[in-house]
Amino acid sequence: MSKIHAAITAVHGYVPDYILTNQELETLVDTNDEWIVSRTGIKERRILKGEGLGTSDMAVPAVNGLLKKRGIGAEEIDLIIFCTTTPDMPFPATANILANKIGAVNAWGYDLQAACSGFIYGLTTGAQFIESGKHKKVLVIGGDKMSSIVNYEDRATCIIFGDGCGAVLLEPNTEGNGVIDSILKSDGSGAQYLHQKAGGSVKPATHATVDAHEHFAYQEGQAVFKFAVTNMADVAHEVMERNNLTGEDVAWLVPHQANKRIIDATANRTGLSHDKVIINIERYGNTTNGTIPLCLWEWEDKFKKGDVLILAAFGGGFTWGSVYLKWAY
Repeated sequence: MSKIHAAITAVHGYVPDYILTNQELETLVDTNDEWIVSRTGIKERRILKGEGLGTSDMAVPAVNGLLKKRGIGAEEIDLIIFCTTTPDMPFPATANILANKIGAVNAWGYDLQAACSGFIYGLTTGAQFIESGKHKKVLVIGGDKMSSIVNYEDRATCIIFGDGCGAVLLEPNTEGNGVIDSILKSDGSGAQYLHQKAGGSVKPATHATVDAHEHFAYQEGQAVFKFAVTNMADVAHEVMERNNLTGEDVAWLVPHQANKRIIDATANRTGLSHDKVIINIERYGNTTNGTIPLCLWEWEDKFKKGDVLILAAFGGGFTWGSVYLKWAY
């Protein structure tokens, strides 16, 4: 019997209409376009505007677009893994809220939180349910409304993040395509450099925490950059080396879109030429869990069946990892 792999059989994404440009940020904080572009590669990012809208509201069009492409109904979905750092609310899970909104009446689901590495953690987790034979159709969603936890008076973070969501469908494949291997890592000692100070059980919300702006993303940029630029590149190289792959074998590198310099370092470490590296950071910024599925969505028509893709990410926690997959359609 042929080995079952979990293959991506459909992908779709959604970004909000509102574009927050570097020029607009210049009116909010002490920064400028040249400074932002030279250090991050970001020119603009999308922001979800509107009262009462959360991360699930971006997931609905992403998933509905995916279902339409695949020609299936939401009731056929077995499991929803929603990778997000900005859930609609602390509970219930945004996966459950989404299931109700799209009519996935036969699916169970949960949220997965691994900061910017969440989507590849979720992809690897979802693959296990397919490979075991337990499920036939697993939705893995990566999305964040980062604008909800960004302080637009903090120039160190407000230039980086944007809002967006992408989704993939995993199904069984016996042709050798799909998720082939993955390496996932974490190091909790990095929490001090990238976190949200208040709002959890250690420091619940109070008037004092709100007044002190402690419900926003906090980052020590240099420490995070130093760790990310090494580890994201190393883990991508590691998964390739473990599978005897060279830069010649890989069709596309799909890196987390956090910083152009980190992306470049990963490409160099893996021996991949610039034309094989998927980059859309200049238009969307860092959408956290949304970056990799949004890249897959935008480049979908360029992928060929059997193409080798290397996915790599790094996130707060610290978390990082890489996935080796073969495109299935």
